[in-house]
Amino acid sequence: MDKKVLTAPCGLDCFNCELFQGNLSPELSRAIHDKMGVPMDEIACHGCLQQDGKHFHLPKEGCATLDCVKAKGVAYCCDCADFPCAFLAPTADQAARYPHNMKVYNLCRIRKIGIERWIEEEAGGIRKKYFKGKFVVGKGQAD
Repeated sequence: MDKKVLTAPCGLDCFNCELFQGNLSPELSRAIHDKMGVPMDEIACHGCLQQDGKHFHLPKEGCATLDCVKAKGVAYCCDCADFPCAFLAPTADQAARYPHNMKVYNLCRIRKIGIERWIEEEAGGIRKKYFKGKFVVGKGQAD
């Protein structure tokens, strides 16, 4: 598995996502199918870049962030002169369910230490702490 290819330009770690084909459980597939009516063969995601930003959980027209990265000719948003921009603005809406508020942090780390080191040292722990860690004012995440 090439984790560089499975890192979305916006900084999301597709390879750690529960919808990614290698992580998707039969139980989650069934729940999505039953609740949302998504055909079973369309539930597994292969990563943003492999699917050109088109998947059932994204807007039908695709991902505007991916379109922007392509138009600007950069690999990741942090490579852009306009980083960070409104496409990466955090919101409280559904933050407990979706990891999109991690994007800017991930991109800053990618810019600082490089994609390879970020994949090795950072990517797995960040998502786990995001969903299971505790926030301490003035200190950030606590284990």
